Amino acid sequence: MIARVSLEIALRREFDYLIPPELVGQVEVGSRVQVPFGARKIPGCVTALAEESAHANLKSIIKVIGAQTMVTPKVLQLARWIGEYYCCAPETALKSVLPEAVRQEAAGWRERLYVRLLPVAGDPPKLPARQQAVWNLLQERRELAMTELLALAHTTAATVRKLEDLGLVAIAPQISERDPYANETIVASLPITLNPAQAGALAQIVTAMDARVTPDVANKPAGGAFLLHGVTGSGKTEIYLQAIAHALEQGRGAIVLVPEIALTPQTVERFKARFSSGKLQTLVAVLHSHLSAGERHDEWHKIRQGRARIVIGARSAIFAPVEPLGLVIVDEEHEQTYKQEEAPRYHARDVAIVRAQMENAVVVLGSATPSLESYYNCQSGKYTLLELPERVDDQKMPHVRVVDMRQAAHAEKGIPIFSPQLKEAITQRLERQEQTILFLNRRGYSTALQCPACGYVAECPNCSVSLTYHRMEQKLCCHICAHVAPVPKICPAEKCGNPAIRFSGTGTQKVEEAIKKLFPRARCHRMDADTMKRKDDYRRILGDFRAGKIDILVGTQMIAKGLHFPNVTLVGIIYADSALHQPDFRAGERTFQLLTQVAGRAGRGDVEGEVFVQAFTPFHPAIQYARRHDFQGFYDQELEFREQLKYPPAGRVALLTLKGRSEDKVKFSADHVKRELDKLIPPPANASASPPANAAGPAAAFKDLIIAGPAPAPLLKAETYYRYQIMLRTRSMSKLSHALAKLVAGLTLPDEVTMAVDIDPVNLF
Repeated sequence: MIARVSLEIALRREFDYLIPPELVGQVEVGSRVQVPFGARKIPGCVTALAEESAHANLKSIIKVIGAQTMVTPKVLQLARWIGEYYCCAPETALKSVLPEAVRQEAAGWRERLYVRLLPVAGDPPKLPARQQAVWNLLQERRELAMTELLALAHTTAATVRKLEDLGLVAIAPQISERDPYANETIVASLPITLNPAQAGALAQIVTAMDARVTPDVANKPAGGAFLLHGVTGSGKTEIYLQAIAHALEQGRGAIVLVPEIALTPQTVERFKARFSSGKLQTLVAVLHSHLSAGERHDEWHKIRQGRARIVIGARSAIFAPVEPLGLVIVDEEHEQTYKQEEAPRYHARDVAIVRAQMENAVVVLGSATPSLESYYNCQSGKYTLLELPERVDDQKMPHVRVVDMRQAAHAEKGIPIFSPQLKEAITQRLERQEQTILFLNRRGYSTALQCPACGYVAECPNCSVSLTYHRMEQKLCCHICAHVAPVPKICPAEKCGNPAIRFSGTGTQKVEEAIKKLFPRARCHRMDADTMKRKDDYRRILGDFRAGKIDILVGTQMIAKGLHFPNVTLVGIIYADSALHQPDFRAGERTFQLLTQVAGRAGRGDVEGEVFVQAFTPFHPAIQYARRHDFQGFYDQELEFREQLKYPPAGRVALLTLKGRSEDKVKFSADHVKRELDKLIPPPANASASPPANAAGPAAAFKDLIIAGPAPAPLLKAETYYRYQIMLRTRSMSKLSHALAKLVAGLTLPDEVTMAVDIDPVNLF
């Protein structure tokens, strides 16, 4: 018997190995194995079994890693698709579907000693005081972990061992699961009565789920994907919960993707509360990068063993080994954090669609501000649109006021952090004991250090960005490569030395400081990447905010979405247009989405919410449509612009990024790649002459192809590397991806220059 094995080194091919007699029956498709490769022993994954091989003198598999197949056949199929579509080595795609904690051979379950009380015939024994204390505890609990028992009894292991010698207790190792939410108190919840819009949306989802378990395959609907477009506070999560309950009734599991790690604790709490008891009781597993390696190992195996039928996590949770899979939910589907920025550069939302198709499951994409791509797919009939136009319990949408900061700057002879209107609104909320959220998507204290005399700006030596001033730490920091520099007391430029060097721009640290000066009695807290250092910080801060221990919460985009705090009646957006003028065709879309999402944190209780949007370009369409909560209006005008330039969703984009430490080498390499592209895919859209006759095949497949570049990346230098880009736009992305794979396979670049292929990029920097 032959096993075809994909090794954990990117060679873009598989190798055949003999299955030795002692391993027959243990090696299956999806098994992790160790095989000889030259002088090394390398782990790999079995991708297929065969009776014979085209190769002679095959080596044998050394051993099987783990007692259970790690990769299910469906997930293996998904990994193959990722490798093909996203133009990366199959081995790289396969590694991405398994957490490293699971791949490691040394990783395993944690065992702890447990002490169990044994039955005693006759009267209880007379024991010394310390032994009696242990005995009394075990009579109450019956069984305890040794460490916990020793702490409660204030004694040593020797005392417990004496009880074991007397035949009164048994001490034995047991698997102790590392549960990141073990200390949480979960209060069971019941389904909530849905309003007509919610009920209608759920009915369509349930009907689609039922259709996928009927034996009549021919009558199953072709689309599996729903876009649940609901305004903030419209009750999307309750629909998710009831749809998952239906999947469990069908004997199937569910995966729930969330974009931000900050949202996970609140989401986990709601899902565990719903499924912690009753006939649909099941474990809820959590998968995200803030777990320890041991926690990730245990959570993954709970899923693989079928004990946890609901999985919640960030983008990599889409690979969770849920079998059978009935439902995939992608909450806040528009978020760019679903895109992996390293190979394989997959988009979890799109992978969710493909996985659901492969496993005959249903996908629900949820958002108050859907991506243009998803909404476009609804308009073209690819997805089914479900709309929730109103908030639950007849709550009103917050009233949004746009403040022209040009007038405020003129009145105060400088750029203020807070407009007079926002300061007055904060004062009113403090008097009424209501809560406020202040949003600014810039961390640090000041965004630049500049000399007014000579124009010197403190820049990162490794990246094409200015250094951000962090006042508390008294340092200048690069937010790209984390370079740190001391704060100069005078201008460092030669022939200057001006002592009046000054900081410009505003970050969350400065906002927090200003709030504490203006409102010294207010309880203010900041939530950004600088304050959220430990994995429990999110839970602690949001728990304090929910409990009313914080009056004003200042933060970046981690507080912008998905959070439900009924006592928040005011949201202030400090610089609403800060991201509008970036060289990215999605700048307007992202601004609209962010403003709408942040505004949606207000007025989710009994009191109507109010939002102040401070902007220097107050009449920009993204701001005005967000002010009116008008997604359709924004979509219509934005789509017109995208169609003119063939940007998504009117077309698809592939981005080739070349990088190296020598700018000349990178530019030379980019020009070389462009010439190779023209040979491989003659682009008629870029040339006045017709393509050569012998290029009719490729040219015919890419009649709409547009190639832009090579050109310097918007961020020319990052982490000491210079970067040049080539952008390709077409409607035929699958064909283009295959063509680019051929290009990569045959491409030779100078030393120290590498090229990354990003299919459907969300970040053009």
